[in-house]
This record gives sequence, C-alpha cells and structure tokens, in this order.
Amino acid sequence: MSIDPGAEITLAELPLRPELVGEQPYGAPQLDVPVKLNVNENPFPPGPRVRQQMASAILEMARTVNRYPDREAYELRKDLARYLGFGLDADRVWVGNGSNEVMTHLLQAFGGPGRTLLTFTPTYSMYPEYARNTHTRYVTVPRRRDFSLDAELVLAAVEEHHPDMVLLCTPNNPTGTQTPVSVIQEIYQRLDCLVIVDEAYQEFTEVPEDSALALLPNCGRLIVSRTMSKAFALAGGRVGYLAAAPAVVDACRIVRLPYHMSAQTQALARVALANTREMLGQVEVLREQCQLIQKWLRNRGLQVIPSQANFCLFGRFTDRHAVWSDLLKRGVLVRETGPAGYLRVSAGTPDEMAIFRDSLTEVLPHHEIIGYHKEG
Repeated sequence: MSIDPGAEITLAELPLRPELVGEQPYGAPQLDVPVKLNVNENPFPPGPRVRQQMASAILEMARTVNRYPDREAYELRKDLARYLGFGLDADRVWVGNGSNEVMTHLLQAFGGPGRTLLTFTPTYSMYPEYARNTHTRYVTVPRRRDFSLDAELVLAAVEEHHPDMVLLCTPNNPTGTQTPVSVIQEIYQRLDCLVIVDEAYQEFTEVPEDSALALLPNCGRLIVSRTMSKAFALAGGRVGYLAAAPAVVDACRIVRLPYHMSAQTQALARVALANTREMLGQVEVLREQCQLIQKWLRNRGLQVIPSQANFCLFGRFTDRHAVWSDLLKRGVLVRETGPAGYLRVSAGTPDEMAIFRDSLTEVLPHHEIIGYHKEG
C-alpha cells in the first residue's frame, strides 16, 4: 500500500491489532436533551454543603498537586472498607478509575492468552471488551428465559467451557434481574475457579445488605465489584472498587499503572464517603420510581422484565430504534440495548419520569408492539 506522505493518515492505514479492525468505541449517546434516562446515573447531584466540602478538598489538594498522589489510595480504601462493612479492611479493598478499570485489572492479572472468562447473556456490554483488550477468551451462555441464573445452569456451563473466571452480574445489566446470595454460595462451593460478582447496582435492591460481600470471609476465590458511579451520585468522579482476599488485591497492584488514581479523584471520593447518608439520600426515591414505572409500563400492555436495579427493560417493539428516535424527538433519551425489541429506561426524578410517561404515551400508538394488549 502506498501512502501519500502529505495526506492525513486514516485508521485503515494504521497497523491496528487484527481483532480491533472494524470495532467501534463503546459508549451510550451523550446528547444534550432535557431528560437523560439512558446511562443509569443518579440524577440528584450532591447538595450545596457537600459541594462546598468537595471544593475545599480540591483547593487543599492543589497545594501539593506538584507531587504524585498516594499510589495505593490507602486512605480511600480504608473509607470504602468502612462503608462496606462486613468486617473488611483496606487490605481487602482495591480501587480504580471506575469499575471498568477494576475489571480490567482483574483480567490483566488472571486472564490473558490461554485463559477464559465465562459469563451469562444478556449482560453488560463492556464485558467482551475487557476480555478482548486483555487477550482473554470470552465465552457466554444464555440465561434462563426469565433472564435469571441458577446453580445448575452455571455449573453446566463451567463443565462445558472450563473457565478460569466466572463473572456474575447482579442485579444484572441490562435486565435488572438478581441472583440470590445463596445461589452464588452454591456456585462458589462447587467450583475451583475465580468467581467475580459485579454488584454495581446493589444499593438499589430491596435489601442492599443481602450481598455477596457476606461470603468473603470463607471464600478466598470470590471477588465482589462495586462502583460509586450509580447510587453514590459520583459518576463524574470515576471511582470503582472491589472487595476480595488480600492476595487478589496484591495481584491488582502488580498490574495497575503507577499513580492510577489522581489526587483529585481520591479527594472527591473521600468527601462523598464522609457524607454517605446524603449521597445515598435519594436511592429510595429512585428505587420507588423504578418500581412505579415497571407497573405503569405493564398497565400499558408492554412486556417488562422485573428489575431490582434503577432501570428496567420494556418492549417488545418491532422497531425499537424508531421508538427510541421518537422519544428523542420529544427530548427523552433512553437506551437501545438488551434483547431484541427492548428499550431500557433509567429511573430519573419524579418530574423526569412524568415527562417520560407522557412522551411514551404519545409515541406508542405509532408503533407495533409484539404481544400488545390494551390496558384493562
């Protein structure tokens, strides 16, 4: 191939890794619309008092911004351990720039060429990218028809594929379905590989304390991942973390880049954790809004997957993209993801959910709904 030295080089002309050719960057649309219900954020920002504390923390941090931050983020890990409870300490907590980096650390440490990650679809769309980027073989098995998981399904999949890691998302994104801790315990006890439990939405469940964290004292190969991006209203802070045995944390420390957590991020996260009650103060509102919208959607004849998160899937539409587009024209952004025919809506403020309901009411008569039946 001859390349004009005076022309701007194109992606096709670069020596891209073969498995990346034709791939598109991950990302939900970031559009400037009045009602954003597509990325499962907490729509309630921190209040003035907490914002002032954050500003003060950043101002204090700026005094030493010429120096590298604590590369172990140890004080932040202590705060996270205190928040999680279950007898955890900082040596059993690891932290990264969002749960994306935490998951990548795990696959860098325990995945790679010749290693296999097994999970169950439909599930979070970033999982295959974590695997691809770390040269880890990615294998999936479908969930049950109701999108749940039980021990027999998981164990049969392990018997077939012999993975090095099993990844369970609960509540599962994008379906919102929950896997009971008792099922996770049974799975763990009958396996000899690593079991990763992604609890990004655990705070939104009916009983947040019913967590796989309770299993950690007796389960050295169990890893529980969390995030501050969702319930904690800190999506812009980029803080994800995991709880596991100290040896797992040490493995992550081997592969992490030096000073991967900025001083600013650590400062903001510590202020948020010092104000846990306020930062999580609207979780109950969002939990209620999610349950109310599920009921409302069912009453309109739509299929809704029961969700224990702050979002739900609804449909099924013959042309879900057309429905998505019509909602967007009305200033409402939802997510086009999950099984064919479904859209996902995140729980917003009561006012945002009212606008969503009004907009969808206008849109529905213009689209074909699979299995539709009239209200009443």
